Amino acid sequence: MPCRAKTNVMFLKTHKTGSSTVLNIMFRFAEKYNLTVALPADQLFHLGYPKTFVAQFVEGFETIGQNYNIMCNHLRFNPLEVKRVMAANTFYFSILRNPIRLLESSYVYYKNYVPAFRSSRNVKEFVASPTKYYHPADYRENIYARNIMWFDFGYNNNAKDDTRYTQAVLKEIEQNFHLILIADYFYESMILLKHALCWDLDDVIYFKLNSRSQDTVQTLSPEDEERIKAWCSLDWKLYLHFNQSFWRRIEKTIGLKVLEKEVDNLRTRQKELMETCLSEQEAVRKDQIRNRAFLPFQSGAADILGYNLRQDLDNRTMRICEKMVRPELQYTSHLYAVQHPHKKRKEV
Repeated sequence: MPCRAKTNVMFLKTHKTGSSTVLNIMFRFAEKYNLTVALPADQLFHLGYPKTFVAQFVEGFETIGQNYNIMCNHLRFNPLEVKRVMAANTFYFSILRNPIRLLESSYVYYKNYVPAFRSSRNVKEFVASPTKYYHPADYRENIYARNIMWFDFGYNNNAKDDTRYTQAVLKEIEQNFHLILIADYFYESMILLKHALCWDLDDVIYFKLNSRSQDTVQTLSPEDEERIKAWCSLDWKLYLHFNQSFWRRIEKTIGLKVLEKEVDNLRTRQKELMETCLSEQEAVRKDQIRNRAFLPFQSGAADILGYNLRQDLDNRTMRICEKMVRPELQYTSHLYAVQHPHKKRKEV
């Protein structure tokens, strides 16, 4: 029996996990089916983050109530409050990334914002003795420096790594979320998402957004990696647990053979669309982006890449391509203007 596409979906947007690309997928789907997105109120681009989420952070909640279809901007998860906004049959999913890669990415991206990062010279120096730079008094500003995924899911990122506690949290996350994707296997994640939501292949096609140039990536030794696993042990447990369930889910629902075939289809379609849309066929550095409307937010020492569209596109193709490359802040602002035309537009 053919399934029906799920249109009530909540995506917990974690940090530095490829989640901006997923947000673009969600926004495009919302536009395609004219769905209502739970957007941040007023001039904000996140749903109250890093404060724990409450329904009032959503624009129009008082009048719209529990009639939103899509929620995907950054928030710190709080299931009871999210359920006030989202319908009872909402599909919940999120994405995790290997904490080793994640911490290195966070370090470069948040270098200027996080006290623990600011006071160390580079990521190697930080992970060599994190407690030298990470002070509990600065915990609010330092969330990106330790167990950030654990924090995003609503838990204490400085909690003691106690087996009973971590097992209870993992169980709770399993109860709250229908699916957890793994950023390190992004193509596979998109195929799994497509199946879980009963969406079409074109719904999960993407151009990688908010990625940075390779020359800002800092190299880590095996010792550094072990130190990160110990320092971010809660995130490490979270990642290991859901990496296992991710592959179990694939084997149970799709099978590796079908997965491989569908990943090939996704790659092919992605390549076709990049050839259609992009003048350079790939992401370019910030100073090479011609249209400032497609310039992603820049942060820290990371050179966040973007795209240039071809100039010879017909109107219909141009609209498709623009959506594919529209950065997170610009897309949020655009949807906000469409959904709340009487409110002051969000300034990017």
